[in-house]
Amino acid sequence: MALSNSVQNSLDGAESSLRNALAFAARQERPIVCTQISKMISDIESIGTMDELLDTLTDLSDKNKQ
Repeated sequence: MALSNSVQNSLDGAESSLRNALAFAARQERPIVCTQISKMISDIESIGTMDELLDTLTDLSDKNKQ
């Protein structure tokens, strides 16, 4: 079951906002702030990747049951 459009759109918006924040932070904040913002971006990207992986594993499992 893929992420719903509303969830995917919200995650995309959050990632976009974080990328914008990272651009500003890179100019004037401590490195730890940039590191943590980067980690949040990575975590958001991982949500979609993990969901796709779980869909693939579920499909393979269903095929093996047949």
